[in-house]
Amino acid sequence: MKNILWTEQTQCFDTHGHPIPCQGSGQDAETWSGLKLQNRFSPQDPDMVLDLVTNLTWTRSANYGAFPMTWMEALDFVKDMNSTRHLGHADWRLPNRRELRSLISFGASKPALSPGHLFNEVFQSWYWTSTTAAIFPGCAWYVHLEGGRMFYGKKDQYALVWPVRGTARHLPETGQKRCYDIQGHPIPCLHSGQDGELRHGKTWPKPRFVLQDNTVHDTVTDLTWLRDADMFGRPMTWQETLDTVADLHIQDRKWRIATINELESLVDASEANPALPEDHPFTHVRESYWSSTNSFFEPDWAHVLYLNKGAVGVGWKAKPEFYLWPVSG
Repeated sequence: MKNILWTEQTQCFDTHGHPIPCQGSGQDAETWSGLKLQNRFSPQDPDMVLDLVTNLTWTRSANYGAFPMTWMEALDFVKDMNSTRHLGHADWRLPNRRELRSLISFGASKPALSPGHLFNEVFQSWYWTSTTAAIFPGCAWYVHLEGGRMFYGKKDQYALVWPVRGTARHLPETGQKRCYDIQGHPIPCLHSGQDGELRHGKTWPKPRFVLQDNTVHDTVTDLTWLRDADMFGRPMTWQETLDTVADLHIQDRKWRIATINELESLVDASEANPALPEDHPFTHVRESYWSSTNSFFEPDWAHVLYLNKGAVGVGWKAKPEFYLWPVSG
């Protein structure tokens, strides 16, 4: 597997949120998939921190703007940092959705950051990304540091700012290629500082998806998915998905439920309904899918990808509300 970060989840929980042994559970913490590194953060000077996994440099303060801002104010704030070569650099930017999510540890909460992180002034609140929400272009994606959710908020709302700089390793581009104003109207990208202008991340190969009979290989991540994104024809409880995939035998592969980072890797931030690349080969794509990743904030819940929007949220494990999309790799 490549270009997907480990979720940092190391514990398993049952439907009621009680800790259980991981062996044979099929949960995220048993598979330990994704790129991982102990002691991933390195101080660069008193005011910057380098993430050794992604090669991105962040301000040590997780509230560099000192107060919440609208989305356009956040973009302008980072432009001002560059005009004054703040901390000796003129390449600061508002992180895109994948860059900001790369900081999230799903093995922690309040905040959802790696234990031993070097940041200060971390607030359990919403943080802006530079990525517009394709489903409602008057909104932009933001990430909540309490438990790691990612939804979209209106661009005239207020959220916090955490600047980043550098060229990321292992993080694919988001797919966004257009830029929008605060009302959601398309605008020229030049000098906007938006994701659609900067397009940071590894470029997707073309074609990205390779059809292999009833499976699809993703060349960005080396993961293989069932072509039928609703092979089982109904929503399930979380435990039902774990039990069902354990008995799945197709092409002599070992199938499992994807981690939340693996599911999110499918998202094309320029698309909605579904938020998949326009030329994807999948069939019967549903609105939302269970991941194998527990909510560390509330362990009787698990993380869910809302694929119609591209959002990352949570669902109550006992409710048969979300679908199963098995992955191999």
